[in-house]
This record gives sequence, C-alpha cells and structure tokens, in this order.
Amino acid sequence: MSAESQKPPLVETAPVGIAPELTQPRSLNLPNLITLSRLALTFVILILISLDRYWIATTILFVVAVATDFVDGYLARKWNQITPLGRIMDPFVDKIIIGGTLIFLIPQPESGVTAWMTFVVIAREILITALRSVLEGLGVDFSAKLSGKLKMLLQSAVIPLCLLSLSPWFRSTLGDHWSAWTMTRDVLLWSMVGVTIYSGAEYLARGWKLIYGKP
Repeated sequence: MSAESQKPPLVETAPVGIAPELTQPRSLNLPNLITLSRLALTFVILILISLDRYWIATTILFVVAVATDFVDGYLARKWNQITPLGRIMDPFVDKIIIGGTLIFLIPQPESGVTAWMTFVVIAREILITALRSVLEGLGVDFSAKLSGKLKMLLQSAVIPLCLLSLSPWFRSTLGDHWSAWTMTRDVLLWSMVGVTIYSGAEYLARGWKLIYGKP
C-alpha cells in the first residue's frame, strides 16, 4: 500500500460531529406530509402576491406556512422519522418560501423589499447549502447553529410585516402611525440582511475549519 493511500481523509484533521442519521426509510409519514403541505401553501402565497390583493389572507397563510417548519422538524426528531425525503425537502421548502416571497415582493415598492436584499438572502442560502452538502456527504455534522436559527427567525418575522404593508385596510387602520410602522419594518429588514451576512460568514469560517482543520 502506498504512503498516499494511507493518508487520512481530509476532514478528519478537524474535530467533527456525525451527520444526522436517517431513522426511517418510509417517506410518506406525517412530518413529511406537513413539509409537502408547506410547499403547496408556498405556491398559494406566491399566486396571491401576484394578484396584488388579499394581503391579510396572504400574511396569515405565510405565518401558518413558516410555523409548520418548526412542527415537522420537531415531530421527525421526536418520533424518529427522519427520512431521505425529509432531509431533502425540508430545507428546500424553507428556502423556496423565503426566497420566493422576497422575489415576488420586489415589484411592490411599499413592501420595503429591494432586489439587493433578496440577492443577499438567496446568495447566502445557495452558498451554505452547497457547503453543507459537501460536508455532510463526508459524514460531517453541519447542522444549523444559533446565527442560522436567528436568521430564519428574523426572516419569518419580517416578511409578514412587508406583506401587511401592502394592505390598504392595514395602512388606513394605522393612520398617523404609518411612518413609525414603515421605519420599524425597514430597521428589521436591514437587521435581517445584516444577520444573514454574518451567519453566512460564520458558516463559511466553520466550514473552512472543518475541511482544513485550522482557522
């Protein structure tokens, strides 16, 4: 055997965990059905946004959809029903609902969402997803950390504010408080962008350390 073939795998030079194991091969369980229902809700939300009306209903549907993200993950872990379908679809649907909603809100100036904000969010997700797929393919745990969860929480909280901003009824209800509302929304939007950038940089640094075994 050559000396080259005796070298340990690259990632073993860093202290790593083990990627989450699949605990159930059966795909059509309740957690995965919840995930698929979230995907269906996403298309309904995007259709409603494109109709440029029903903003209150759209906001409610969005809140329901993102809430199911916490439900399906909790049930999959509690019932040991982690499947290949769930491992693929859950993060995919999360990115579709956030990225898709932001894209559809860009043509609506009063939403506060800009093309640059959307670009940052989507670019970060593509990069980290690619990095995660490589590392977990090598058996390395690259699950979400605090900054990633905070990023998702901010996105899930801010987008409903953007949707509500497009409701004529909501604007008239706020009346003189409308300026304060938009200022609060914009601060949270930019905070989301900042956390998204920070989270992406943190994940990149972590991935570099896992691969090369050094900061």
